Amino acid sequence: MPIQELLVPDAAAYRAKWGVIIPSTNTVVEHDFARLVPHGISFHAGRALITRPEMTSDATAKALLDQMEERFDEAVEQVMTAKPDRLIVAMSAEVIRRGVSEAAEWTAALAERAGVPVTTGPDAVVAALRAVGAERIGLVTPYHAESDALTVAYLEACGFEVANIIGLQCTSATAIAETTPERFTEALRGVDGDDVDALVQVGTNLSAIRVAGEAEHWLGKPTIAMNAVTVWWALRESGFADTIDGFGTVLRDH
Repeated sequence: MPIQELLVPDAAAYRAKWGVIIPSTNTVVEHDFARLVPHGISFHAGRALITRPEMTSDATAKALLDQMEERFDEAVEQVMTAKPDRLIVAMSAEVIRRGVSEAAEWTAALAERAGVPVTTGPDAVVAALRAVGAERIGLVTPYHAESDALTVAYLEACGFEVANIIGLQCTSATAIAETTPERFTEALRGVDGDDVDALVQVGTNLSAIRVAGEAEHWLGKPTIAMNAVTVWWALRESGFADTIDGFGTVLRDH
């Protein structure tokens, strides 16, 4: 028998193989995951097609999510042909808009249908906030008012108080990735306060992992970037204890 067959199930993924479901417009998740995922774990994207990426209003933002939902199962079917042992739903608004109870049911149904465990970005954020003992948070999103309200409601239903929120009101799904580090830093400062325990960023096409890690040094409190804690939570849910330095206290200490 070849040595590879004796030692590893997959040459690139001898520890784990993850399928990652993202919108077709997303250019950030794969970049961020590549910086974070430890050696021996591979990840493989399935893309839910979006042909109308406009997000200039609450109505167009909802229409964008409806497009993703229509093509979501195709993305799952596609990525499952790689035989992953876990699915990661690297979407935020698509999960959050369902509310906590329905999102949990939706995630459980997806896991049953796919035959593998499922990790979601919103679940990861909640787990990270609980890990650092946060109660009052400042929140940054790429969204408009309606999606912001749904995000606040979701987090408050999980037991957190959203003290301050800034929605960046990005004009399209692709424009989210064009948010500059300076704009994101400004938003973090805008939602901070003496009574805020932690800062949170949602929206997986907003690359925040580097700035969030650096921000802890000048804000003096946990700063949680969704893509970073999604990798952390997928590791923990998979039974791995890897720690990752440089991207915040959650990945380093929890």
